[in-house]
Amino acid sequence: MRHISVEPPPFFHRGPSPFARLAFFGLLSLALLFADTRYRYLENVRQAVGTVLYPLQRVLQLPGEAAAYVATYFSSQRALVVDNAALKERLLADARSLQGYGALEQENTRLRTLLGVETRFHGAATAAEVLYSGRDPFTQKLFIDKGESAGVQPGQAVIDETGVVGQVTRVLPYVAEVTLVTDKDHAVPVKVERSGVRSVMYGAGSGRLPELRFLSPNAEIQTGDRLVTSGIDGTYPPGLAVAQVVSVERETGQMFARVTCRPLAGVEKSPHVLVLGHAAVSAPRPEEPAESDAPRKGRGKRRG
Repeated sequence: MRHISVEPPPFFHRGPSPFARLAFFGLLSLALLFADTRYRYLENVRQAVGTVLYPLQRVLQLPGEAAAYVATYFSSQRALVVDNAALKERLLADARSLQGYGALEQENTRLRTLLGVETRFHGAATAAEVLYSGRDPFTQKLFIDKGESAGVQPGQAVIDETGVVGQVTRVLPYVAEVTLVTDKDHAVPVKVERSGVRSVMYGAGSGRLPELRFLSPNAEIQTGDRLVTSGIDGTYPPGLAVAQVVSVERETGQMFARVTCRPLAGVEKSPHVLVLGHAAVSAPRPEEPAESDAPRKGRGKRRG
């Protein structure tokens, strides 16, 4: 079998050897590196080459940047969905407290105002909370959580931060009944704050406004006047706000004017009230003589 030579023809062996070329280019690279580092000869060449190659670099970077943008977009979407779900859960959890915030703020405002009213009477008032209203639809009554054990007595006035609410009519050991100023059997001596005209405000029952009775048609009173307690009954201290006049009817030929009023206090919605002790009344009402004493005194005078 004949041996076939695989060596190249002699004309391919022209020029330096590969090792010589490697040594030459290595020394040239070192020389260029030294010259560039020392004298900055290739700075302009580098800038020109960088400027020419920049568009190509951007083209080569676009696929990677696009993939990274897409991955970031979907990751952000997933994060937004998770955050949105968490915020909805938190909103539902806080819904109860958020809904009650307005009511709590109003209650705090009322309590601060009521505290200011309590300081006016120098400890002669007892704070109480309204428990429930009376069951009888034909009467205007409510019950408070203070009774005989707290020093509450029948006949004491009950007010809130705005004005007169009513009067204590029955006392139990730990609960007291309060008859409202709107009850048909309740009356409050009042006077017009603007003119000083005195009258008596009578309750008219459920669903009807109180009114001033037996008032002269030419009395100095008009719509919008503010009515305050006159203090002549010995139950309510003078100057407490009671109601505001909403209508005045002076019909010709009638003996009395018809005046209707709207209570200023939260008669049916005040959650907290003050029970005024007898010390809060400037002039206590004198006790009436017993009926058995009146004839005896009269007979004594006739004998004389």
